[in-house]
Amino acid sequence: MNNDSSKICVYFDGACPSCVKDRDNYCRLAGKSSQQVSWVDITGKEKELHALGIDPQRALTELHIKIESNEQPAIILSELDAYIVLMKRPYLLRPLAWIIALPIVRPALSRLYHYMVFNRLKKSQRI
Repeated sequence: MNNDSSKICVYFDGACPSCVKDRDNYCRLAGKSSQQVSWVDITGKEKELHALGIDPQRALTELHIKIESNEQPAIILSELDAYIVLMKRPYLLRPLAWIIALPIVRPALSRLYHYMVFNRLKKSQRI
């Protein structure tokens, strides 16, 4: 399902300056492969998120993507699963995707990721 012919829709926090910067950096690094990735700002889109089966609060604290292909029904991935699929696309980010997926790295990185997101949301008084 994570082949290059599938389309990815990334649900990101557009009210977060670092999230917008991360999106821009990804598009720059991805080059042509970024053409099959669409970005949706989740700000104020609680109904749309619920319709997709995504909890809006979790959408603030974890990256979510929807993968669509002609061969299989669409699936939603979140947190590091989403990052791994997204990073496997651009050649420059593939080694990072591989490292993130390592069983020793993944749990520690997940805790760090949640800690950083919680602090960002607390600092901006959004939680």
